[in-house]
Amino acid sequence: MLVIIGYLVVCGSVFGGFVMSGGHLAALMQPLELLMIGGAALGAFLVGNNNKAIKATMKALPTVLKGSTYTKALYMELMSLLFEILTKSRKEGLMSIEGDIEEPENSPIFSKYPGVLADHHLIEFMTDYLRLMVSGNMDAFQIENLMDNEIETHHHEGEIPVHCIAKLGDGMPAFGIVAAVMGVVHTMESVGIPPSELGMLIAHALVGTFLGILLAYGFVGPLSSLLEQKLHESTKIYQCVKVTLLASLNGYAPALSIEFGRKVLFSTERPTFLELEEHVKQAKSK
Repeated sequence: MLVIIGYLVVCGSVFGGFVMSGGHLAALMQPLELLMIGGAALGAFLVGNNNKAIKATMKALPTVLKGSTYTKALYMELMSLLFEILTKSRKEGLMSIEGDIEEPENSPIFSKYPGVLADHHLIEFMTDYLRLMVSGNMDAFQIENLMDNEIETHHHEGEIPVHCIAKLGDGMPAFGIVAAVMGVVHTMESVGIPPSELGMLIAHALVGTFLGILLAYGFVGPLSSLLEQKLHESTKIYQCVKVTLLASLNGYAPALSIEFGRKVLFSTERPTFLELEEHVKQAKSK
């Protein structure tokens, strides 16, 4: 929603200011200029990226219109789930959670937290490391190193659409100049026409530069910044799981372990100690 509002503000400010200064919007309506800029940008995008990058970018673009799924409520669900799993393993032994982590969708514990269960990648990350903890063949340093590598891989994969969109935005002004140069060439080959018509051709040529810069900094560029912010949000939840599980592996009680996880969250989503404690109590009573 904010993306649409932002685009409306950009258009309203630029075109509204142009009209208020006495300009005519019809002079800016140059579909052929848009064709040259957009077509060249699309072609460069296809040339500069492999199939994986193109698919990742196409998959990521629709997410810019959606709000963040990483809310305080989701994090409280996650830490309540971790608390229950760690408490069960501490009281009944690590082998007691084997059934829960092998089939989380059928687990009575996981089923209480549908928000977390809906994120298949997060569930896979969590259950994989709980499974390693159950096996007992790895120490905390080995698991931490493996977690760091997996989170880093996740982050690098998430950066692919960010870089693709950023490069696309960086190229837009140049393609605008290309469109403007083509307009100038057309103008120069028409020097015999009346000055009024010649002025129109020059104006059309300049629109190419205008559109290239506007598309780059008003439309395409901001999307890469938004995707980067979403990537940082998606990485943070894995760091929360990592810190919590490592704290438990190092011998801390479940209540302290989830406190470790709470502390790594962004302040905008981090619940207070009392909020989390109350949520855990309510979840246990269900």
